[in-house]
Amino acid sequence: MRENGHAEEKMREAGLRVTPQRRAVWSAFGDGEDGHLAADEVFVRARRGLPELSRATVYNALAAFVGAGLLQAVEGRGAVLYDPNPDPDHHHFRCQGCDRLYDVPVEGVEELRISGDREFVVDRTTVLLRGLCPACSAAG
Repeated sequence: MRENGHAEEKMREAGLRVTPQRRAVWSAFGDGEDGHLAADEVFVRARRGLPELSRATVYNALAAFVGAGLLQAVEGRGAVLYDPNPDPDHHHFRCQGCDRLYDVPVEGVEELRISGDREFVVDRTTVLLRGLCPACSAAG
């Protein structure tokens, strides 16, 4: 698969070994349209291709992928969700009604600054907006 080849190349560039376990974990995200997966969902999907895969290995692979910039971890009310789109211009909206996580374009992110007199060096800005999605807002 072209996408798996791309992921394997990215793993190698990040200094990660390409293993059957990491391939199985990455394959859980399919073509990226199934993004926003909890670790348990990744575990179930990855075990379809590699039944001997352990839960700990899945968690370790997810942490390695986040550290390598291949996945983005998005915090929520429950489990952390993993998104295969680590683009720095990729942001999220979590609905407080249905708890769904949406990919949303956000304007003005590049203008955010830390106030005060301390000099922080920011290398990435991640935005998570919260509120009601259109369906929940219309319902009530």
